[in-house]
Amino acid sequence: MTELPFLADAAAPATPIHAIRASEWPQWLEGRPEALRKLAAAHDFQAQNARILLVPATDGAIERVLFGVGDQANALVMGALAQNLPAGDYKIAAAPREFPATLVAIAWGLGSYAFDRYKKRKRPAPRLAPPEGADMSEAARVVSATWRARDLVNTPTNDMGPEALHAEAQRLASASGAAFNAVVGEELLAQNYPLIHAVGRAAAEAPRLLHISWGNTAAPRLTLVGKGVTFDTGGLDIKPSAGMRLMKKDMGGAAHALALAQIIMDANIDVKLDVFLPVAENAISGASFRPGDVIASRKGLSVEIDNTDAEGRLILADALTRASEDAPTLLLNFATLTGAARTALGPDLPPFYTNDDALAADLSAASIETADPIWRMPLWSPYDSDMDTPIADLKNGGDGAFAGSIYAALFLKRFINAPSWAHFDVFAWAPKDRPSRPAGGEAQALRACWRVIRQRFEKT
Repeated sequence: MTELPFLADAAAPATPIHAIRASEWPQWLEGRPEALRKLAAAHDFQAQNARILLVPATDGAIERVLFGVGDQANALVMGALAQNLPAGDYKIAAAPREFPATLVAIAWGLGSYAFDRYKKRKRPAPRLAPPEGADMSEAARVVSATWRARDLVNTPTNDMGPEALHAEAQRLASASGAAFNAVVGEELLAQNYPLIHAVGRAAAEAPRLLHISWGNTAAPRLTLVGKGVTFDTGGLDIKPSAGMRLMKKDMGGAAHALALAQIIMDANIDVKLDVFLPVAENAISGASFRPGDVIASRKGLSVEIDNTDAEGRLILADALTRASEDAPTLLLNFATLTGAARTALGPDLPPFYTNDDALAADLSAASIETADPIWRMPLWSPYDSDMDTPIADLKNGGDGAFAGSIYAALFLKRFINAPSWAHFDVFAWAPKDRPSRPAGGEAQALRACWRVIRQRFEKT
């Protein structure tokens, strides 16, 4: 099991935590000491969602923690404790029955995260004794992978350009006993990845396609693809400064794919796993690709460049074509692809698109079970013709300003040949602190996808 700093020794003394529903608060309070009742009243504590009340002992130490979880919150609210409690060791004395113990442990671990590469955290994270009944190996696996994704997204491009992301992928492959291959620079043209090359050729660090291969070659083939644009200026269709400010996170799809691969390999699921990461920086120079250019793709479809800021779908097109050549049983791709997805559903609810209704149902159920929100959006085929152009097979944008996330998904679908495929248009970012999710880089849909993968491929 991965060792994580937020875990306390189960046998060590620990301060008890009582997590209480607001509707159950009056009953819980009955018969409690008068001093406790007065303390709660003085702090207006009524078990409101994410409210914490520290109950002192006679010596001034913390005797117990009362934690309100409202009436609607799921188990991820428990991460607020890791974000706000003083340093020390704690244990769950009571929690709502519908909070799975493993998810409580995951929530605590997610809340314990801090990005400290450049600025050390102000205080140690509080530690949690393993909750009774929790699968701590599973919790540590999920938390460790999520921390990896967050670290990758939070790292600025001067330290997480194409070469650094290449090194991170190679490091994971080596640690997991996986094979690793990279096609870099002009070799992309020689091996027929023209769209990846076009997007990244203007940057100081060469574009590349990274491939991790792991597992039993006789097992079902599972393939992950993640967009790895390490910074996106928008290209010659340059973004305004406000739109460029967070573009270090435009490799968030690659971070998601690596994190999910880490979980799969750590759990030793019986699959043949392939991970393809098209990696490039969309920079500006004399070598930049241009609006109006027509560029070939690996699949043989010609693409007219309608907008150089719609570059993610271009590099994914070549990678998805390559991934489809191996006939995977299940193909999942992750990308910080469109602002339109955020306009439609906000930063916390990533849309997904799929050609498989059964997969959609499984993902939706897993989303609820793992408290990992996602929402299915339609691959609305009547919009397909909006990508027609007189001089190429298709263009990389639709007609007009509407349905941007759907256009992007329909574009990707042209390059897919797999019986079961899902595309996740993730934000990979938390704009502000919420329980279990400190502001900054974030992994979305990770737990839901992992639940579906376990259900489909884990031997019982």
